[in-house]
Amino acid sequence: MLAAALPALVAMGAVIATPHAASAATAPVPLGPAAAFGLLAGTSVHNTGPSLITGNLGVSPGAAVTGFPPGRVIGVTHAGDPIAALAQTALSTAYSDAASRVATATVPPQLGGTTRGPGVYDSTGGSFAITGNLTLDAHGDPNAVFIFRTSGPGSLNALPGSTVTLTGGARACNVFWRVVGRTIIGAGAVLDGTVLAGAGVDIGTRAIVNGRVLARTGAGVALNDARIRRPICGGRTTVTLTTSCSDPGHRGPLSLTATVRTNGTTPPTGQVVFLADGISRGAAPLDATGQAVLVPPALEEGPHSITALFPGSASFDSSLSATIHQDLGPGGACPEVCVEKVEKKEEDDSAAKGRHEVRADDRKVDDRARNIRHHHNRNDDRLVEFANVRTITGVLGEGGGHRHHSRSDRHRGHQGGHQGGQAHGGHRHQGHGQAHARSQASSQAQAQARQRPALGVTG
Repeated sequence: MLAAALPALVAMGAVIATPHAASAATAPVPLGPAAAFGLLAGTSVHNTGPSLITGNLGVSPGAAVTGFPPGRVIGVTHAGDPIAALAQTALSTAYSDAASRVATATVPPQLGGTTRGPGVYDSTGGSFAITGNLTLDAHGDPNAVFIFRTSGPGSLNALPGSTVTLTGGARACNVFWRVVGRTIIGAGAVLDGTVLAGAGVDIGTRAIVNGRVLARTGAGVALNDARIRRPICGGRTTVTLTTSCSDPGHRGPLSLTATVRTNGTTPPTGQVVFLADGISRGAAPLDATGQAVLVPPALEEGPHSITALFPGSASFDSSLSATIHQDLGPGGACPEVCVEKVEKKEEDDSAAKGRHEVRADDRKVDDRARNIRHHHNRNDDRLVEFANVRTITGVLGEGGGHRHHSRSDRHRGHQGGHQGGQAHGGHRHQGHGQAHARSQASSQAQAQARQRPALGVTG
């Protein structure tokens, strides 16, 4: 009966007091890559004073970002780059998704001083305003979703000093403001939830947004000493990206593998988006181990910058991998040069090792040859010495004054030495003995020569 009466109640603008049913039927608005941003604009972001943005800051298709510093960003600034463009595409999808939800209630424009349960709310006047405090009560359901939508040129105006209070387990990551016209968050105001803005956004001095400010193409954002705190409903995640080209033996099509890890024990679910040069090249679902594989990503030959994005879910925060710079060969396959370089290096190392061993062997041969030459040189010295002794013996043996025989005798002595050397080569010890005998004969001849003159005088 409740299901049958629902359309009539919606048409009458009644507030349906069925929070748990509405919560069960309402899923969070999927933000995709835009979930990583605390502030996103279409044309420009202009800051005054020491504002603080927690989460990424982006602009696309514009690229103007001014006032940082003194403003600070705890995240990454994407000014007119492909990541910001991807976030803008995701924002357009989220904006349309929020518009397509079936309204659970149509309420007066003034939300201040009221308490609202989970559901999808439209304004009877097309706009919303908050004066004082708005309470959002999840009634104990941490997954309760709240969506507020303006229509026509309707705006959202959180007046200065106004606040939003979350109670009953409500969380800022599940609160969404879809605004067609301008969004104004007055000085000192506190707004919870993600603003999906179709027009410009002004954030006053010391205002606080516990959520995100995401302005579509054509819209700019201006803030003054404000705070934007990107909410995290689920566990934190990290993404690690690897490619099949990192394997030197892989020469086939490129494959991309993303591994998503959380800070808890529950495995992540959902899909991973793979980007090359800032353009989505496809998505793949996570398996039970937290991995997603894309084969092939259809990339052309040449260099590419590849990243993997986990958009997040109701249970987990979004995260982006580090960038891999990959060169691809013909047909977008892993280049063979990856293998050739390894093989060439191995060949070069082997050749260098061979040359080193040959040089070592050559040094050994040279050392042996030097030892042999030194040995023979020492022996040759002995032979020459023996030959000289024989020559002297021959000269002295002829008696005094017969020097005209010395040359021929010396010649014969050299011949004898040569023969002695030959004998030394074949009968080394015998040659040494003969030399010793000749030395003794020479000594005797010298003694006789010294005695001959004395005998001649006496005779």
